[in-house]
Amino acid sequence: NGFILQLEHRLQKKRDHKGTKLKMIRVLVVDDHQLVRGGVVSILNQLGDVEVIGEADDGEHAITEAERLKPDVVLMDIIMPGIGGIEATRVIRRRFPDVQVLAVTAMSKDPFPSQLHEAGALGFVSKGCPADELAKAVHAAADGRPFVSRDVAQRMALARFSDDEDSPVSRLSSRELQVMLMIVKGVSNQEISEQLFLSPKTVSTYRHRLYEKLDVGNDVELTHFALRHGIVELR
Repeated sequence: NGFILQLEHRLQKKRDHKGTKLKMIRVLVVDDHQLVRGGVVSILNQLGDVEVIGEADDGEHAITEAERLKPDVVLMDIIMPGIGGIEATRVIRRRFPDVQVLAVTAMSKDPFPSQLHEAGALGFVSKGCPADELAKAVHAAADGRPFVSRDVAQRMALARFSDDEDSPVSRLSSRELQVMLMIVKGVSNQEISEQLFLSPKTVSTYRHRLYEKLDVGNDVELTHFALRHGIVELR
């Protein structure tokens, strides 16, 4: 298509100007669905200056691979087993500040964009975005420039004129949201404690704080709340 032709023309100009092989953008793709990872890898492999150097299927694996491979850009899913994408983003950005994180997810509305920005993500792309938009996002992230896909930007703009900002979800802290995601995925208090390096007592405090803020009485009601508000999706 037109974008690919423009990209190839730009790459050729850079090669002609430098007289050397163009530096590749090294990308780590993180998603717990192999089919999704395969689709993203296929798109990126069509670009002349992008090299997929690794894949990971959860947040913990993403951290270890980021340390081992030192990619330029990490394409990070949000809703995954274990610590999930938000916490993995926070850890990667803290430990490896030269690695940029670009969130790629089906959950394209707040609180995720704002929470990911707080965690250190440079951009946000929905899984429904066109291939050329994903390519632009990767190039922007590699250059250290923020990027938000069109549908996410539209949702964020519309949220300013709605009542969503007054919803209980918008008042959750980043850590509270992370604990909530793990609870509704069925992760036990002990596992949350170990994976987030929190004491079991602190995890229990977060759990009861969530109940109070969201006006729910137990984990089942919390899960129904998360589904109703689009915080998690049925898989």
